[in-house]
Amino acid sequence: MLLSTITLTSSALPVMAQTLPGAAQASPVPPSDWQTLWTEANRAALKQALADRARHGLDRVTFLPRNIDEQPTGDVARSYTKAAMAYAHALAQGMVDPSSLHDVYTIARPVTDQTEGLGDALRRNRLAQWLDGLAPADPEYRLLSQAYLAASRNADNRKPVIPLANSIHMGDVNPRVPEIVDQLVEDGYLTARPFADSTDIADAVKALQRDYGIREDGIVGPDTLGVLTLGPGDRARTLAVALERRRWLSRTPPATRIDVNTAAAELRYYRDGQLVDRRKVIVGEPDRETPPLGSPIYRLVANPTWTVPKSIPVSRATVRAKNMRRINGYWVQPSGPDNALGLVKFDMKNNQAIYLHDTSAPELFERSQRHLSHGCVRISDALGFAAMLADQEGVGDAWAKAHASGSYEIVDLPREIPVRLLYHNAFVAEDGKVAFRTDPYGWNDAVAVRLGFADAKTRHAKAEAIDIGP
Repeated sequence: MLLSTITLTSSALPVMAQTLPGAAQASPVPPSDWQTLWTEANRAALKQALADRARHGLDRVTFLPRNIDEQPTGDVARSYTKAAMAYAHALAQGMVDPSSLHDVYTIARPVTDQTEGLGDALRRNRLAQWLDGLAPADPEYRLLSQAYLAASRNADNRKPVIPLANSIHMGDVNPRVPEIVDQLVEDGYLTARPFADSTDIADAVKALQRDYGIREDGIVGPDTLGVLTLGPGDRARTLAVALERRRWLSRTPPATRIDVNTAAAELRYYRDGQLVDRRKVIVGEPDRETPPLGSPIYRLVANPTWTVPKSIPVSRATVRAKNMRRINGYWVQPSGPDNALGLVKFDMKNNQAIYLHDTSAPELFERSQRHLSHGCVRISDALGFAAMLADQEGVGDAWAKAHASGSYEIVDLPREIPVRLLYHNAFVAEDGKVAFRTDPYGWNDAVAVRLGFADAKTRHAKAEAIDIGP
């Protein structure tokens, strides 16, 4: 798990939007006749829109030069057009191209024509309305925006640093305990300190750990301490990145789909636009991250075998214990309840060998920190999930028969079900409030820098080796 403690390594300076990849490059040289479109009213509308950019977490990005109106006449129109195009691109598709951050990124992105849209908006004197319509308008984006504005207003209120030489266990006598208790009270996990005993404190620590996806043991170690010392500025940084990640996504996702949030290790299943199921998952550990893919499920595999990838070493003891056979140069584990894939595999269309599956170790779902796999996604009660999908897709009987056979069987789905492997460590939880998780893969840092936040050094605490499963 990635520690939440952040060490700033450079000052947070405003970013010039027109120097960022994906922003200026999206702005063509303005047509000469656009000079007449930049009326005083349109210039004022752009300035007002940019003055309100904090609600999108873009207040650290400079889009419009301060001396723009002092430039030569021809340059003024060009500068206004570039600024408007850069801001429109940031709202419509994000400041950052996610494919520049990942070796593989296949999640569907928005497609807009900012050039035509800008020209039309200027002609109709509707620049503000056009810009407003480019950003996401869903309830989650609005709540994240409100949370960002609240956090950024208090960004300078830093929490005190609590030094920690060794982990603190329940009942330990340690001079840092009063400071830790104060932070638990401030964050709402504990009532006033005079009434807290060691059990109360440990329970409060566990609640915090559960909320942030840290191992739920009641011990104050580096991960937990990092969360305790997170201040409004840290949360503002996380929320700005969260808003940016939402801008990367299509505004019209498939009404029936599966969204896996790898940062939170959670799955949400939507059917006909409604959230109908959510469950825990286990995803890739740091250095074996589950990649950000958009890839549909197209069939269910009952009682799957598992062909071990070359990237996963297999010991002789494992070969014997798992009854593996050598086939075409690969170790293959036969079907059965001890198979690493469990009793069902959800085959997906991608060239990364990434898929959803069951597991022979369901006890791991009880952990708060569930970044434990070699990259694939293990689903809690995968058999129940498979039966639900099969019934809803009209192949329930075929699936039940295939599962009951005890043999390797394939059940094709009549239609593909889209899956998005997302990464959101700030999101709206079931209670309607914004929830946070740590940044297990360290993927937020590069995005935050491009949004004008300070660079940061984070260090990984490697997930322990649990099994050889995918």
